Amino acid sequence: MHQPSPPSTADDNRRLRDGPPWLPPAEAVSGQPRNRAPRPKPVRPAPGTPPPGHPGGLPPTHTALICVALPGLAISAEHGQLNGRGLEGFYRAGRRLLARCQVRVAGREPLPVQARMTGADSARFVGTLRVSPAAGPDPDVIVERTRHADGTERITLRSSAPHLLRLPLEVALGTDLADLGAIASGTTGPELPASVHDSGLRWATPTGNAAITADPPPADALASAGLLRWEFDLPPGGTASVELRVRADGAAPLRAVGRAATSPLAPARAAGDDPRVPALLRTSIDDLQSLLLRDPAHPSDTYVAGGAPWRCGLAPAEALAAARMTLPLGTRLAAGTLRALARTQLRGPGPRTGMIPGPRRDAGAHLPPGCTGTEATLLFPALLAEARRWGLPEQETRELLPAAERCLSWLRTTVGEHTYLCDPRPGGPARAETQAHAHRAALLGADLLDAYDRPGGAALRQWAGELRTAFRADFWVEDRGGGRPAAALTPDGRPLTHLGSTAVHLLDTGLLGAGELAVGLLDRAQTGQLSRLLGGPAMDSGWGLRGLGAKEAGHNPFGHRAGAVRVQETALAVAGLAAAGYEKEAGGLLRGLLAASEHFGHRLPEMFAGVQRSDGSAPLPHPAACRPAATAAASGVLLLTALAGIRPDVPARTVTLRPVHSAPLGELGLTGLRVAGAPFSVRVSRLGLAMVEEAADGLQLGA
Repeated sequence: MHQPSPPSTADDNRRLRDGPPWLPPAEAVSGQPRNRAPRPKPVRPAPGTPPPGHPGGLPPTHTALICVALPGLAISAEHGQLNGRGLEGFYRAGRRLLARCQVRVAGREPLPVQARMTGADSARFVGTLRVSPAAGPDPDVIVERTRHADGTERITLRSSAPHLLRLPLEVALGTDLADLGAIASGTTGPELPASVHDSGLRWATPTGNAAITADPPPADALASAGLLRWEFDLPPGGTASVELRVRADGAAPLRAVGRAATSPLAPARAAGDDPRVPALLRTSIDDLQSLLLRDPAHPSDTYVAGGAPWRCGLAPAEALAAARMTLPLGTRLAAGTLRALARTQLRGPGPRTGMIPGPRRDAGAHLPPGCTGTEATLLFPALLAEARRWGLPEQETRELLPAAERCLSWLRTTVGEHTYLCDPRPGGPARAETQAHAHRAALLGADLLDAYDRPGGAALRQWAGELRTAFRADFWVEDRGGGRPAAALTPDGRPLTHLGSTAVHLLDTGLLGAGELAVGLLDRAQTGQLSRLLGGPAMDSGWGLRGLGAKEAGHNPFGHRAGAVRVQETALAVAGLAAAGYEKEAGGLLRGLLAASEHFGHRLPEMFAGVQRSDGSAPLPHPAACRPAATAAASGVLLLTALAGIRPDVPARTVTLRPVHSAPLGELGLTGLRVAGAPFSVRVSRLGLAMVEEAADGLQLGA
């Protein structure tokens, strides 16, 4: 997780066009205050105040219901009332348009009885009231609230009383028009005074405004109290509804990218013996859709935001990683992401030419923060090469090739006469995962250059070979347990021997032609030892892979780089272990993460606590994790498609299947995937045999 921090002047901390990854892009909202009512008495607690028990720090998200359809958000507590606490409210492009929305019926708040997500962008809250004096213990009024990320909420009253009920409905409203960054840091101001506006209320500052309208219009609108009132007569079994609409004053209705008819993600479906599988894939795709954004300058290019609520803008490394994991859903997301990031690539003279900028990311207690720009720069050519294998059209590949070449030139220039790529430069450590990213970029990049008769492939392969030889000697630390890869080499060459989940990147070697994977940095014996370590109790929590082994110094099960389960790295471990033939370890991690997803309603957060699983236990959420998160949602796609072992080579018109023969989830069917731009469906039997059921014309099944 990226923690909000003051901006740095370092090149690799520079802000991108739409803001730092942990904040949404800012949106200018015009307008001047008018019809300003007298300032009301201060409301306590003020909007943005963390709930009791959470002094300072980020407001907690683990119990929140977060409706997402970017650039819109609606964040609610489980009781359904918006009380202006913490993150509660309706947002658009990072600005909180409404902080309070408190419903009272007959002068009382409904008793909350249920809260649940009904989709990535909507939630439903149900409360009850006992209105009739002679009703006994049974409620006779149901209050249902359906809340959407686009700024709408429907409040419905249902009567079960045996006689006519006259029910007054009051909705108390308020806002501070605060930016998400101010809310995160606890620096929001007081609520703003309201004015009556059309069929609702309006709030304004010199820098922004918001309005709420109601249908049907209220009988009374009191600006001084921020109150809308109705009175309904409900016969037995009768209902009455009010719809509220929140938006920046004068702004058009929200048009979420993910709800457009031209989504870049195929609507794939899963079926099989395990009933959790369909829900995981469906929720993963819905969450990815909800996080889609358009490049402001080139609306045809879309990418996924890092996650809600903290990273609702472009986070380069996460956007590329998510696009790579979702290649089975088509190449359009990859193409849009690559084009958007190519426009941010650093140009001109200097050692950073060709780099894709990105902020620094905390690396835990043992290492200094790493540069996500380094990871993104190395991911760029790898994603382009693999997208071509999945069917990215030749013209689009050629157009993106110069940007990939600049990334590869940056790699070779930065390494220079040395063997390892250090991060962050200058004088930083040589991280194992950085060498894995660089090695994969070199091999896949060389393959890409050769395919288009571009120079440089031979030099990249030669350096990759030298890196491989040196890595197997310098990074492998022998011990009584059989050895382990070092997490990094310090600038003076000393190995850091702690074992963490970043080691899984050594298993992720990348797709080449004819269904073959690139060679890895570890040899066969070292890969086997790493696989046993990853599948052991120190790393496998029973719910997924710990970020830092339980026996390592500094382990903290809630540490976001020091022991928490990171969903993306667990999914990469499952895919990498399965591809390397270590199906037992892969199956154990897969079943644990699938069990965790069930507890999270199949909407996996970016991370959760790495506490050991036991009988009757449940995974503990992390209070500051993004949920949904792009890489966690994309991990659901990777987990299931890795079981089928789909390895396309569209330029050669072949697709190879290398399924997991142990079939850890029983029979599995995947329909509506995309290979070569056409529907692709595959079924894996309980015996671990795979069969293509639908594919593009002329696509041959490889050996």
